[in-house]
Amino acid sequence: MDIFNEIKALCQSAKEASYSLATKSTGERDNALLKIAQALRDNCKDIIEANKLDLSKAKDNGISDAMLDRLMLNEQRVEGLARAIEHVVSLPDPIGTGSTFTRPNGLKIECTRVPLGVVAMIYEARPNVTPDAASLCLKSGNAVVLRGGKEAINTNKCVVGIIRNALNMCGFDENCVCLVENTTRDSANALMEMRGLVDVLIPRGGKGLIQSVVNNAKVPVIETGAGNCHLYVDDSGDIDMAIKVAVNAKCSRPSVCNAIETVLVSKRVASEFLPRFYEETRKFNLEFRGCEKSCAILPQIAKATEKDFDTEYDDYIISCKVVEDVYEAVDHIRKYSTGHSESIITENARNADYFVSAIDSCSLYVNASTRFTDGGEFGLGAEIGISTQKLHARGPMGLSALTTTKYIIKGDGHIR
Repeated sequence: MDIFNEIKALCQSAKEASYSLATKSTGERDNALLKIAQALRDNCKDIIEANKLDLSKAKDNGISDAMLDRLMLNEQRVEGLARAIEHVVSLPDPIGTGSTFTRPNGLKIECTRVPLGVVAMIYEARPNVTPDAASLCLKSGNAVVLRGGKEAINTNKCVVGIIRNALNMCGFDENCVCLVENTTRDSANALMEMRGLVDVLIPRGGKGLIQSVVNNAKVPVIETGAGNCHLYVDDSGDIDMAIKVAVNAKCSRPSVCNAIETVLVSKRVASEFLPRFYEETRKFNLEFRGCEKSCAILPQIAKATEKDFDTEYDDYIISCKVVEDVYEAVDHIRKYSTGHSESIITENARNADYFVSAIDSCSLYVNASTRFTDGGEFGLGAEIGISTQKLHARGPMGLSALTTTKYIIKGDGHIR
């Protein structure tokens, strides 16, 4: 069987499974998720052993330390995956919610939330995405087809096998959660063509992956965020706060999409902020690339190019630029932002208001780290992605974003 027909058969299995899943009650779906969470704990050693195979191959291929950290699972992280699923269970079920109204002619019209059907995902070296996506889809009544990257294939096969076994034990069709085990580009291209079988496709990864899916898919796509995120230090900002936030936003986990890639700083505080920020990041060996004015303040750093300001590094690298004021900062962000998350450090309410109203990103922060752009931090449970587009869903996507609406109309022999 060629790869196209292989993917088609997989998606057909998921489509069939979605019909039975749509009839499961909230309690049945929650019980299955609890079984999955416990199964991950019970099979933790197997998951870690599979993950070691992926880590070993990734190291041989020269993947950066930051990306290795994103790929790695240990006992603590597996426990975190299980707890995330349990948190999803605790969230209200969006299915069946909505509104009812009666027309003057007596027709009773109900607008109710229903599952999308089959959700497909193409994502990179993020094994935590696998159980997160599966739990959100199952909770919201959707079947899911997962196509992870080659870097995490052994981990993903192990985790999906555990999930499918738990589903089977609960009387669910195991094809509610399917994994594309072929990680070639051909499998991704085939998945993009499954119109009629896949109801929505969500790419999650770097800019290249996302744009490839957006430009080539024949199925509906939700564009998730490549994260070229920015932090602007205003001349009225508290410098101690700015340093604390900047270090967190960049160095706490540089490989994730909500980490900042560029620091913009007002010329009035640049000579104070930049040296202190530089020194504070020596323990992380953060590499700086700066504009001409930044290099004059920090002569030891490399000069930034136009490409640097347009790059999502996903690594311990940061660009910095000295700007005239909040207006120049906003102009820079408008030019280079991917529409994900931006932050301003300021005590000037007028500048803060201008910043959040003038920038068209999905998440804008005042005096806080961009690292909070996350489904869990927003109270949504796990997230299936962070949408940077405007239609259907925007920002961290939780359960509600995985539903659509259906109208149910009840009459008594009404005719028009």
